[in-house]
Amino acid sequence: MASINTNVAAMTALRSLTSTNSALEQTQNRISTGLRVNTAADNAAYWSIATTLRSDSSSLSTVQDALGLGAAFVDVAYTAMDEAKNIMTKIKDKLVAAAQPGLDRAKIQTEITELQSQLKGIGDAASLQGQNWLSVDSAAAGYNASKQVVSSIARAGGTITVQSISINTSSMIMFDSNAAVAGVGIIDAYRDGTTGVRHATQPATPAATDFRLSDINIGALTDSTADLATLDGYIKGADRAITEMTAGATTLGAAKARIEIQQSFVSSLKDSIESGISQLVDADMNAESTRLQALQVKQQLGIQALSIANSSSQSILSLFR
Repeated sequence: MASINTNVAAMTALRSLTSTNSALEQTQNRISTGLRVNTAADNAAYWSIATTLRSDSSSLSTVQDALGLGAAFVDVAYTAMDEAKNIMTKIKDKLVAAAQPGLDRAKIQTEITELQSQLKGIGDAASLQGQNWLSVDSAAAGYNASKQVVSSIARAGGTITVQSISINTSSMIMFDSNAAVAGVGIIDAYRDGTTGVRHATQPATPAATDFRLSDINIGALTDSTADLATLDGYIKGADRAITEMTAGATTLGAAKARIEIQQSFVSSLKDSIESGISQLVDADMNAESTRLQALQVKQQLGIQALSIANSSSQSILSLFR
């Protein structure tokens, strides 16, 4: 039946053209954005997962910055500790030279005094962003010898936690300005006058033979047995200080190596997350390009079909001529 009220062929052609236009619009959006899942409406599950992964990736970028800053803290402390060890070695050499009877120990002390000042300068200069791991005040509010470097994030059951690398700096403290303990650092702690061993707990009243490497003075020492014994204690104290500095530098070196490993891991993890996001939401541009061309042809054919279907009604007019 031919009807001018209902053109079934035109309606069918229109539905097909509308569907083609919708698919063409979707394909054009994917090509212009490079994403097949751009909004939650495209695929709610994939969009949700990708959004969470993007957030974690952004957090990992911040972690990379934190690791870089942590590495800088360690580098500053290690450089200062290594140089301080060299200075202490020079002090030890001066003390060993002063053990030779007949030398002018006052002149040697002049050099030692300069080296002691250099040690203090190195300790105070080992600072970055207001943090100094070698010259501290353990009485300061909030002081903690255990330093934390943000190393990563972990997500479990929808809950995110921040992971850190802990560095115990107590073994590398050179100076402590805490008046209550009269110094507990490698340089300013009291040491036994015979063995040169650093007192674990600083004495309220040091023994007469106790000494601190920060203020030893050999200028008045003579060749007497007692004075040579005092000098021998100084030498042993300097030698032990070098050993203690070496241990502190070893701790810093191990921390630096761990930070470098973590930096490499975080970088790889970030790349893996980015790859996972790509697999979820990125469009296959080769496939979309092919699909675009097919849909464009289909659109043109749909327009032709709709035109033919609409023109078929015109043939009814010939019946009335």
